Amino acid sequence: MKKLLLSLNLIFFLSLSAQETLTATQWQEDLRFLQNTINEDYSFLFVKTTKAVFNSEVETLYKNIPNLQEHEIIVGMSRIISLFKYGHTDISLRQKPFEFHYLPFNLYEYNDGIYLQGVHKDYAKALGARVLEINKIPIDKALELIYPAVNSENDQYFKAFGINYLGMLEVLHAQGITTTLQNSVKLTLKKDGKTFEQEFNALPKGERVPRKYSHIFQDENWLEARDQTNTPLYLKNLDKIYFFEYLPEEKTVYVRHSQIQDDPEEDTPSFYSRVFDFIENNEVEKLILDVRLNGGGNNYKNKTVITGIIETKKINQKGKLFVITGRRTFSACQNLVNELDNYTNATFVGEATSENINFYGDARPVALPNSKIPVYLSFAWWQDKPVWENADATVPNIAVDMSFEQYRSNEDPVLDAALHFSGANFQPDPMRYITDLYMAGKMEELAIEVPKMIKDSRYSFFDFETELSNTAYHLLSNNQIEPAIGVYSFVAQLFPDSPSAIKNLANAYFKAGVKDKTIELLEKVIAMDSKGAIGKSAKDMLKEVR
Repeated sequence: MKKLLLSLNLIFFLSLSAQETLTATQWQEDLRFLQNTINEDYSFLFVKTTKAVFNSEVETLYKNIPNLQEHEIIVGMSRIISLFKYGHTDISLRQKPFEFHYLPFNLYEYNDGIYLQGVHKDYAKALGARVLEINKIPIDKALELIYPAVNSENDQYFKAFGINYLGMLEVLHAQGITTTLQNSVKLTLKKDGKTFEQEFNALPKGERVPRKYSHIFQDENWLEARDQTNTPLYLKNLDKIYFFEYLPEEKTVYVRHSQIQDDPEEDTPSFYSRVFDFIENNEVEKLILDVRLNGGGNNYKNKTVITGIIETKKINQKGKLFVITGRRTFSACQNLVNELDNYTNATFVGEATSENINFYGDARPVALPNSKIPVYLSFAWWQDKPVWENADATVPNIAVDMSFEQYRSNEDPVLDAALHFSGANFQPDPMRYITDLYMAGKMEELAIEVPKMIKDSRYSFFDFETELSNTAYHLLSNNQIEPAIGVYSFVAQLFPDSPSAIKNLANAYFKAGVKDKTIELLEKVIAMDSKGAIGKSAKDMLKEVR
């Protein structure tokens, strides 16, 4: 057995050495070409990072190249490209002859941990186990180590796609999870109450894990943890881009739409014409549009969906139209989500999207001159919402995720939440509702409704304190001091135990020149948070005021 393992490792490393064809100087030329291209032609991408940071990281890698193996150089370039934090902007890790080696499993993060959702049949014992460590490194720490190498648009993007980097041997070495580039990795796992270790050997070079929509699906060579006796709606008919099913007990039409493309058997307008005709001619009280698996496509295909919903008035109402989003909702599907939010009465359910609301997409491949590795650089700015409504992601109105056991047993808590949600008096956009009451001068109603909403579990997705405080901050920044004091006072009444709320109100009174009130509030903050950062800030401010 030892001789066999030595032979396999020898073959593995010989295959690695055979692909090392470039000199350090050639790699440096590639890096410099990438640097110049971005600085000269894609400088608009400097939004979430700066030219200074980018160029500094380039210089560090440039100097280190002579001491690095080729895969370390490529992952180093990935770290640099990942500074831009746009999901469409990345570097290929699959380009011949520099293809990486994959481990034979699929990781998925559920709300109770990271599990082996699927494995090659040779590792059946590990199927469905929770991952505790990789190479003796706690899984949370391992994720932190690979994060800089992933072009994560937001945390949801990393959860959907970045986790796969833990299955690439070259990334594990380049990011310090393994000390050498090796042919296998050992995972510490927990299953059925028992903790054990399992060593996984790499797949042959060029062979990849057969993922579809972030999952492995069972076949003659691969196993998945989900009970195969049944299939939940969101995983049915995955050979089709979209399908719909009527749920008579709930009087609901369910649509799963997994790409923004035409299905080869039925184009998008024809499909949605059937959907809306069915809704109009049958006893339908709800439409649920499920785009949790939808990674995008051609956003010009969205018009049919939006106009059809607008015209179908029986379901374009609060509490009757639900959109399920998730960690794979990305790109052209983010455009669809934006348009649904802008123009319909949709209530969003599930997880946040993996795309910024406004974002750079439509990447051009730029081939590096020596290695020929393509780097994908985004060039199109998509802005469906005003700049002040931009955010890291679209956050659902009803936040629901899934445990591993729910996945394993084919439960769908997200769909259940949409099916059984009571929309009575529900406001999908709390801030818009609050603003409308304020602008209409309905102060008594505002004082009654907002405290009720804060206590209502249906609004757990919304951070009332932060959002209201942000509104007051903008007022104060525009020198609208009295309105700012009014909003900050309202926040302090709603959250009387929040040192931050009281400190913000003190700042507003300070700007208004009301010294006594400022001192009173600062002393209150210090008493509430004597050892914390906010309390320290209040102490410093109090010295200035006095």
